[in-house]
Amino acid sequence: MKFVTYKNNKNDKEELGIIIKNGIFPLKKASINYSDMIELIENITPKELKDISNINLIDLIPLEEISLLSPIPCPKQDIICLGINYFEHAVEAANYKSEAFGGERKLPIYFSKRAKKTVSPNDFIDGHFDIVDSLDYESELGIIIKKEAKKVSPEKAFDYIFGYTIINDISARNLQTRHNQWYLGKSLDSFTPIGPCIVTIDEFNNPPKLKIMSRVNGELRQNSSTDLMIFDIPYIISDLTKGMTLEAGTIIATGTPAGVGMGFNPPRFLKSGDIVECEIEGIGTLKNIIK
Repeated sequence: MKFVTYKNNKNDKEELGIIIKNGIFPLKKASINYSDMIELIENITPKELKDISNINLIDLIPLEEISLLSPIPCPKQDIICLGINYFEHAVEAANYKSEAFGGERKLPIYFSKRAKKTVSPNDFIDGHFDIVDSLDYESELGIIIKKEAKKVSPEKAFDYIFGYTIINDISARNLQTRHNQWYLGKSLDSFTPIGPCIVTIDEFNNPPKLKIMSRVNGELRQNSSTDLMIFDIPYIISDLTKGMTLEAGTIIATGTPAGVGMGFNPPRFLKSGDIVECEIEGIGTLKNIIK
């Protein structure tokens, strides 16, 4: 199922639904009433999921009558991110600035990305060009945790996943590389577009092997596969939960493949008016415009 948060253009009310063909089925039509996506993830029952599968297509709202929001507009906490988690991206990052990104890494790089409010599909990303001279994009597979996870073995990791989404890990390279950590350069307001939906884990194989891409103004920039991660999904969840409890609704961004702006020679950073599209097979396309 493809779960979404949306606004009906007729009443501007935020609601939850699922995408069916070319429409949205409002969950309230199945008497499933949760205040937001996090509450749904925490509490939805197998019976409710079964009830959703028996929907009446007459209740669908045409896509042109709604506006998709980020599936999780206001995360409960900062997003957990993986840095340099694809081999080819590690190479291009080191070529851009070796002192910031180079060196051998036998363990994953984790960092936090502040996201008090995430950006919806088709909405604007503030480039903050008064302080940013190197705005970059990163198409990433996002993991959504469905229940409290602590000391999870790699073999059980997929039991703790609700579904997957797309994250564009917008990055200010000049801010990121001038510090010894990446928090500021990753966390400016509007630097976390998410969407267009959350696809439940049952729609994919474990682990998912999905095409992951990005385009800038229609030009293909990133073109890879999620099975090329250095540290895979079971490793990530198991490693984090050795000493950290992940709550339902936790968002994990699993890293980006090669083809980001800093990887070109010369670099090809984003500018005002650029249209960025991040696409992952089976999930959809997350499209945003740089302001």
